[in-house]
Amino acid sequence: MANEVTEAKRTAAKDDATTVDELRQMVRTFVAQREWKSYHDPKSLAMSIAIEAAELMEHFQWLTTEQSRELLEDEERRWQVEDELADVFIYVLSFANAVGTELSEIVRRKIARNQHRFPVEKVIGKLGDADDKTSSKNQES
Repeated sequence: MANEVTEAKRTAAKDDATTVDELRQMVRTFVAQREWKSYHDPKSLAMSIAIEAAELMEHFQWLTTEQSRELLEDEERRWQVEDELADVFIYVLSFANAVGTELSEIVRRKIARNQHRFPVEKVIGKLGDADDKTSSKNQES
């Protein structure tokens, strides 16, 4: 695994040099080469996103906030966490490819909606709904 970490660092691309479309095409090509398109239906991909997100969460289960930060200081553990995060993101890209969703459009739309729902002057430094400062259950990502 250490060799994979070194190789990944050596060939790393940066977010500011890679477009969402390039990543979608990489995933689309990967899926097509393996003839997996028939398995990439909305239900299966949504389940896969949840499963991979749970695998990401496993790394932090039972840790304190501070311990979760410290875990990421260990290069091997960080690589494992990033590997799970990549799995989640790859399935998100696969889902978008399968259903024809424009990710940039839906993220911008959601951020605009959340800006309206959570105005800075009402929620700054607080979790929860703009009208209910004591509850965090209504907060959306």
